[in-house]
Amino acid sequence: MNNTISLKNINRLAIPALISGISEPILSLTDAAVVGNVQLNPTESLAAIGIVTTFLSMLIWVLGQTRSAISSIISQHLGADKLDKVRELPAQAIFLITSLSLIIIATTYPFASQIFKLYNASDLILDYSVDYYKIRVFGFPFTLFVIAVFGTFRGLQNTYYPMIIAILGALLNVVLDFILVYGITDFIQPMHIQGAAYASVISQIFMAILSGYLLLTKTSIPLRIRFPFNVQIRNFVFMILNLFIRTLALNITLYFATKYATGYGKNYIAAYTIAINLWFLGAFIIDGYASAGNILSGKLFGEKNYKTLLQLSTRLIKIGILLGCIVAVIGAVLYYPIGKIFTQEPEVLQAFYDVFWIVLAMQPLCALAFIFDGMFKGLGKMKDLRNLLLLSTFLVFLPALFLADYYHLKLTGIFIAFTLWIVARGFPLIIKFRKLFLPLAQNH
Repeated sequence: MNNTISLKNINRLAIPALISGISEPILSLTDAAVVGNVQLNPTESLAAIGIVTTFLSMLIWVLGQTRSAISSIISQHLGADKLDKVRELPAQAIFLITSLSLIIIATTYPFASQIFKLYNASDLILDYSVDYYKIRVFGFPFTLFVIAVFGTFRGLQNTYYPMIIAILGALLNVVLDFILVYGITDFIQPMHIQGAAYASVISQIFMAILSGYLLLTKTSIPLRIRFPFNVQIRNFVFMILNLFIRTLALNITLYFATKYATGYGKNYIAAYTIAINLWFLGAFIIDGYASAGNILSGKLFGEKNYKTLLQLSTRLIKIGILLGCIVAVIGAVLYYPIGKIFTQEPEVLQAFYDVFWIVLAMQPLCALAFIFDGMFKGLGKMKDLRNLLLLSTFLVFLPALFLADYYHLKLTGIFIAFTLWIVARGFPLIIKFRKLFLPLAQNH
């Protein structure tokens, strides 16, 4: 078998990508676990983190698409042996995206209360949400910087350095969470939910500094911005716009899910916070192999090596289903202990246990959807991804959610709608991929 798609090479890219990919959900899960076990208003605190995490995830996923766009362009030029033509692109992309993030901070910060009222937050949950967001949002530009650097490394077929950055950042966040949330007697006062926000921001700044250092010292890619813009910047912007629309549709899904969960009461939104963050964690674990598909498919596409590209897709399908089943089995074995990590409130735990089985059951389906999502990003076919997510959100998820709410299924209905949404995202991509590349592999 071609060494490019050998299991050893796939794992060389996927396992570090898996570890680096779970850094963001680990930040949120750590905040949730630490704050969910405080003595003062743990349920309201957990609910607030869930609401803010959903909103921040929306912002990160919308603007963080730079990673996929940069990775796609870099990897395709690497495969075509034309890397010199895009060497200046990453710095220009970082300049554009971080500038936009500062505008977003300026326009959302004064209206934080109004924003979280849209999520049905009120009273103490609203107050905690605003307090948490007004600190956590300042880490946003640093997160986008890190994401863009990770995209550059991935385009260069390197996931090792992003893994190192993510591990160190996650470890720092865990330590700071315990120190700042609970305090140190006679030294640091407990800061409750605000401490969790400060811990995340400090960790994000640290990761940005380390990312910049490693990019400058370990690659030939500069961070100094030079004009005029690279000729590929137009392609980059169109990729971002397509992914932007796609991600808006994705976040409409998360917005309505969070809004309905909040409307069912504080115990339900707290349980939803645990379940959705664990779902994010499972998604990011699987995303390691989606990243390998992204990285390798871009390079193979640049080489016009269509037969190996098809072989890669077949291998990744098998790996994805196996990995999804492993995640589901581990979750099933640890079904009850997992919930108690995040809260001791019996009403919240019961609501969580009622739906966690759905989260686990959809993991193999998620694997297929995410792997082909990653491959299409590597190929630069963002328009297909945009159209499919719009259709699956507005024709599948929202009707399913509204129907489930009508029948009072509450959180069960929300996660059934998520499952149908994943199916609608995954299988059409597999069909489209094979229709595109089977003829090319036969004729090339």
